[in-house]
Amino acid sequence: MPRVKRGPKRKNRRAKVMQLASGYWGMKSRGFRIAMQQVQKGLNASFTGRKDRKGEYRRLWIVRISAAARAHGMSYSQLIAGLKAIGNTLDRKILADLAVRDSAAFAAIVDSARAGLEKAKAAAK
Repeated sequence: MPRVKRGPKRKNRRAKVMQLASGYWGMKSRGFRIAMQQVQKGLNASFTGRKDRKGEYRRLWIVRISAAARAHGMSYSQLIAGLKAIGNTLDRKILADLAVRDSAAFAAIVDSARAGLEKAKAAAK
């Protein structure tokens, strides 16, 4: 069988990995084998981080909504239950934005949620 030296393919593949590892410390940026492991680990971490970021934003929105709801004399869970009772489809991102930027609109939403909560309690009895 003829000998295969791989030529530029091998060089290009290694150069791509070494480029990704350029900011690492020590052999992680200079040795191909260790750099390959570190790049793989870094890519996995960045993938996980992109997924985690979505949860972090949701938690931030909930904290903002909760603070604004408490300022209007209602808890977060009561607010969400009231909104579901009246069939309001605003998501937490929009509610948090309203809570921060437009307090009058958020107050109207809280009032409608309070009415929906009372209506739901009356229907349960």
